[in-house]
Amino acid sequence: MNNTLTFRFAKRSDTALILQFIKELADYEKMLDEVVANEATLETWIFDKQKAEVIFAVVDNKEIGFALFFHNFSTFLGRSGIYLEDLYVKPEYRGNGYGKAILKKLASIAVERGCGRLEWWCLDWNKPSIDFYLSLGAKPMSDWTVYRQYEMTRRKQKSNSP
Repeated sequence: MNNTLTFRFAKRSDTALILQFIKELADYEKMLDEVVANEATLETWIFDKQKAEVIFAVVDNKEIGFALFFHNFSTFLGRSGIYLEDLYVKPEYRGNGYGKAILKKLASIAVERGCGRLEWWCLDWNKPSIDFYLSLGAKPMSDWTVYRQYEMTRRKQKSNSP
């Protein structure tokens, strides 16, 4: 084992692996019961509609972490940014700088694409991740509150039923 870290973009054949990583992250976040995504949905939205991208962190030919991200847009900056939806490193690989390397890779993708920023959310209770992000110089957006309207497609389906 040489522990050399490489990155690769996900391919359609990686859909099951993407779902596996999503479920591992959800389990870590104590939210596994909220995962309703399946392989077909992920394949449609990531590969057919191209609404998100995934990179894998690879060590010794094994995917040890992933990041799922997509472009958003800042009207103030007048350009796209990258929004990091999920970042996850398998527990046995943590503490080796792989999470930092994933963020650096995403930052380099943002720079290559001319993006104005890289941003993400973090659960308030997740002190290890918060401390990690702060150590990298990330700034919390304390003046902003996240709002969400849930299950838009389910509401539409219910309103269309007889």
